[in-house]
Amino acid sequence: MKIITGQIPLSELKQMAEKGFGNLVKAVIDIEKGVMALDADLHADQEALLLENGSTQENLWGINIYPDLPKEQRIEFDSMINLRPSFGNHSRSVDNPEIQKKIIEIISRLIKE
Repeated sequence: MKIITGQIPLSELKQMAEKGFGNLVKAVIDIEKGVMALDADLHADQEALLLENGSTQENLWGINIYPDLPKEQRIEFDSMINLRPSFGNHSRSVDNPEIQKKIIEIISRLIKE
């Protein structure tokens, strides 16, 4: 498990996927710091790592990245950590389109094609 602050090659994500779930990599994005945690079986573990490193709960969102899919189809907004009614998110998805946009921008910056 690691925190990505700079670019990571798409090929490295593909390797993570192959070693883990086969076609996806779980990630947790800090929309305030613009970083992501990768390479764990559970979003909750990545969330804990980011919290230990100074992130705040309301800025953390879980996603799945499918590195073999085209860029516009690569992100799936689905994680149990996203289910937070106290923050206005009532599903496993990311309900707020502005937050989705921030996540897409961060992923686009961090993943080197």
